[in-house]
Amino acid sequence: MENCIYIVLLAVHNIALVGCAAAPFYNLRLVNQRAQFGKKLLYQLDKVVEDTIQGLEPYCWTFILLLFVTGFGFPAVYYAFHGQMKEFNQTVFIAFVLKHIFVLGMVSIAFYITFFINPKIKEAFSKFSPDTAPDEETVNKFFGLRAKRKQLCKVCFVFALLVLIVSPLLRF
Repeated sequence: MENCIYIVLLAVHNIALVGCAAAPFYNLRLVNQRAQFGKKLLYQLDKVVEDTIQGLEPYCWTFILLLFVTGFGFPAVYYAFHGQMKEFNQTVFIAFVLKHIFVLGMVSIAFYITFFINPKIKEAFSKFSPDTAPDEETVNKFFGLRAKRKQLCKVCFVFALLVLIVSPLLRF
């Protein structure tokens, strides 16, 4: 029974981790494709980009929550079946600490983007219209915020890759 629970936890954990890594990867691909058109506001295109990127936020938070729940599920299952925590060596301990630092980095970035950058982008975009020429100051603010979000997204992607690299060490 322990192995069945472990397999289910691992499957959900891996799906969540792939989701956490895929979100910044595909967002970066979308943003890089949009960058081909320069810093000129193209209302319909920019609306699609924003709706896509900001529409993925609930999925990102769901994947992060699943990572935490399943991550704590592994030691809980071991404890439930063995009555003690699993002993592990220094390599595993270092991998465990690093993985949690990287995940907390991802959470911090997601939090900052969700609650600080995206609302400002929404506010700036709400001042645009498909029919009128945009104010240059607002356009500059809009693209500046997008550039900041892109940089943070790159860091988040690196954290996700580092989690993927460090995770196999936890099985020793």
